[in-house]
Amino acid sequence: MTNKSSEWRSIAVLVAVCLASASMPLAFTGPTVALPSIGAALGGSPVSISWATNAYLLTFGSLLLAAGTLADRYGRKRVFAIGTGGFGILSLVLAVVPDMMSFNMIRAAEGVTAAAVMSAGMAVLAQEFDGPGRLRAFSFVGTSFGIGLAVAPIASAYLFELFGWRSIFALVVAFDVAAFVIGMIAMTETRDPDATQVDWPGCVSFTLALAALTWAILDGPGRGWSNPVVLTLFGLALALFIAFAVIETRVARPMLDLGLFRYRQFVGVQLLATAPAYGFVVLVILLPIRLVGIDGMSASEAGQTMLAMSAPLLVLPLLAGSLTRWLSPAILSGFGLLITSVGLFWLGQIPIGAGIAAIAPALIVIGVGMSLPWGLMDGLAVSVVPTERAGMAAGIFGTVRVAGEGIALALVTALLTSLAQSQVSELVPQSTSSSAIAQRLAAGDLRGAFALAPQVSPPTLLAGYSDAFGTLTLCLAIVTLATAVVVFLSLRTPAARPDQVTRLEGALGAE
Repeated sequence: MTNKSSEWRSIAVLVAVCLASASMPLAFTGPTVALPSIGAALGGSPVSISWATNAYLLTFGSLLLAAGTLADRYGRKRVFAIGTGGFGILSLVLAVVPDMMSFNMIRAAEGVTAAAVMSAGMAVLAQEFDGPGRLRAFSFVGTSFGIGLAVAPIASAYLFELFGWRSIFALVVAFDVAAFVIGMIAMTETRDPDATQVDWPGCVSFTLALAALTWAILDGPGRGWSNPVVLTLFGLALALFIAFAVIETRVARPMLDLGLFRYRQFVGVQLLATAPAYGFVVLVILLPIRLVGIDGMSASEAGQTMLAMSAPLLVLPLLAGSLTRWLSPAILSGFGLLITSVGLFWLGQIPIGAGIAAIAPALIVIGVGMSLPWGLMDGLAVSVVPTERAGMAAGIFGTVRVAGEGIALALVTALLTSLAQSQVSELVPQSTSSSAIAQRLAAGDLRGAFALAPQVSPPTLLAGYSDAFGTLTLCLAIVTLATAVVVFLSLRTPAARPDQVTRLEGALGAE
């Protein structure tokens, strides 16, 4: 094969992985604009509606490490093919399910295939590209993920209004099929010759620990945080995480090299990976529910509003890579998160029903701020992870990012419900279930909330929700600001492996 044809094949591989990466956020954020309608059509309760997103993120995040290990062992192209094929089929099945339980079970299965796609795809790229080319390839994947987030709300909203909620999965299938076809043509099979065994004890303990933790967080607001079931789930999660750590220190081929956490920069990069979860992604999920269910916007209006936040991700992440010629990744990442925290605080001051013109500027600020670290963190992650463990390398960063999104979404949903319950409890008699009303409000079911509290005037109930949402965004702004400080301090000086930092900055600057 000539150098020219090899170069084109590598570009085709990158395109396949980027298309697959774009389909992931399309799948988990696209349905948010239609969740109230999906719940009504399939008979879903507020809790079951929240699982429509959490089931996907739970399996996606908890299985990324395992999927990376399997890709190294059985072949990256093979796992990518199985993942994209299964992902497309399950996305089609979602359009014909008869009830909410079936919908959520398919969403969980879809997350399993998404984990296979992401881990195998990133491992393929790690083998396909070297040096600066690898860093640029991973940055393109991060940008593609952002494009998926940018396209999902508006495209899904228009499909929903034109053809109904079942049509919103068509775009996911289109991206996925293209990724499958191009990948099968362009990819060559690679394996890790040293990955002769799969760390099944580590895979099982980590997956169950993350599942127990997420379930406990989701059940907390409804059952009460001191409920024995919730406490048992938290205790089980802690025990399993401890067991996982012990297992990983004793097996010959751990799926997570805990020794990497000795490096300050590596820890900083993992913390940076979680920042979009509570500074951006939770809004991509929760804000459309509020805009449609509480503010009374149409699905297309909600999609247009969300585009203000996600559109900067179409352009600015690539610009961030170029800016490293003059500014360090630590400065760009920290400054970007600082801007995001300002936008989050601003969003919390906007009243219910203010309209697109009032909300859009705050969302633009959030999107611009998050775009700066977004364009750097995939390249940063590759620079501090050993190349010879490609599957594990993809799994570590991907797991922190996606699992962080799942846990953040569960935490933020629980916090919003608890804050709304605190507001509602002061308005309704003790005999009325303030928890049920708060769950309805958090799920965007304003009519259901009114039905449970007929004695409370709608403006008063909306004011309570508005106060809860404002407190929530203030908490998110504080967490994002604290993350900005810690990320800047951990990345600004290479406490270890300075050769990697120099190489990273040079490669990013070469873009």
